[in-house]
Amino acid sequence: MMLPMLLRTSPPVARTTDELPDAIDNVAESAAPTHRFLRRQWYAAAVATYGGNARTVLVERGERPTLALPLIGLGPAALRMAQLPGCYWPFRSGPVALDAGPDDFAALLGEAGRRVRGFRLGPVYDDDPMLQGLLDAARASGWRAMPRFIADSYLLDITARQAEGVWPRLSTLRKNRFNEKHLAALGEPDWSFASGADWTPALFDDLAAVERASWLNSRTDGSDAKFTLEGHGRFWRSVVSDPVLADMLWVALLRMDGKPVAFSFDINAGTHKFAIANSYDVAFRQRSPGKLLYYRNLVRAVDDGITRVDWGAGDSGYKRLIGAEPGPAIRDWLFLRPGLPALAGGLLAKRWAMQGQAPIREGPDGD
Repeated sequence: MMLPMLLRTSPPVARTTDELPDAIDNVAESAAPTHRFLRRQWYAAAVATYGGNARTVLVERGERPTLALPLIGLGPAALRMAQLPGCYWPFRSGPVALDAGPDDFAALLGEAGRRVRGFRLGPVYDDDPMLQGLLDAARASGWRAMPRFIADSYLLDITARQAEGVWPRLSTLRKNRFNEKHLAALGEPDWSFASGADWTPALFDDLAAVERASWLNSRTDGSDAKFTLEGHGRFWRSVVSDPVLADMLWVALLRMDGKPVAFSFDINAGTHKFAIANSYDVAFRQRSPGKLLYYRNLVRAVDDGITRVDWGAGDSGYKRLIGAEPGPAIRDWLFLRPGLPALAGGLLAKRWAMQGQAPIREGPDGD
């Protein structure tokens, strides 16, 4: 009983390290299950891929870390602004131990204010633990917190849908089986799932091949592709060097006659699934390979104990058809320390907000 009492009574101590310390993993392991992917290698992969010199603000109680805020520079060095490294999917935040309290966040902001004039957190969900703790601490200490709207999220509550009846609907599954028979007329389909040690260079190459054959490649410059080297492929290949993260990354893959033609890529965080990306070869679009694959993926998710699927932002139409509903908003935040930075923020708040997106107000059917 002595150690828990010590941790509760020890005052929080904040410090900054000029690196990404292993303590980030300690915080992530004691965070909410949905945030346990925010490990050291998550940030290290971002720095290696996108650049920046990382430092980390840590808060500890009795030498046990409770908060970690990795930072890299934002804008000209003279401004002394910072942002979190990481990936935009599913969000950019820092790990928070479940028992972190207001004093921990106050210590975090105090130390951050000694190092930078302000920092960007996000895009992040409105209910994010790091955001909520920082907002309370900012109000109490004179920091200015400035939001800009990015998008609404869409969540599929599998437990709620199953309580309403059989889900996925038997009629949907019958229709999918019918379409799969038509798909089989084009070649031999092979449906598979991969995670953990399955993450090999060859598997990443297969996913990149699907993206190069998708609409993303033909209609855009390809910079948003998740797995090509021209897109974000280096990030994900680096992430899986951490076996804990490799076990969280999940992909459903369809091959036709051995050729990869569709994938559905997720992060499985406890009973929560973050749907990161779906793509398919446009040569097969008339047979809806992407839709068939993600329904198979959802059925497998139910079998694996997943109770909620987070579809993130964008294209609400097919998400609503599956049963997803609007979830927490996704926003970018600027935190500016008291004094001149906070005063300047008051003048720039409207401009910052206008750089975001206008909320989309949809009808009950997504219209």
